[in-house]
Amino acid sequence: MNREFILINLKEAQEELSRTIQEIENNSEYDPGEYFVAMQHLYHHINTAWNIRDSDSIRAEICSEDDFRKWRQFPSDIDMSC
Repeated sequence: MNREFILINLKEAQEELSRTIQEIENNSEYDPGEYFVAMQHLYHHINTAWNIRDSDSIRAEICSEDDFRKWRQFPSDIDMSC
């Protein structure tokens, strides 16, 4: 398990989630566009944290364009039907 890169991405997701909650609570002008961008960022890091879990540190560090696109996608190996 690639703990280092999982933690990097989970911490980024946590920061984005906290920032988004604070913005929605404190900014009556917060709009759907801002929410869209925030959620993209949040999902990017959550998805990456899951999808990168089995990659080795060298591959994660190099992170090719293909890896970047693949890792940020919603996981195909999680059953959300339950």
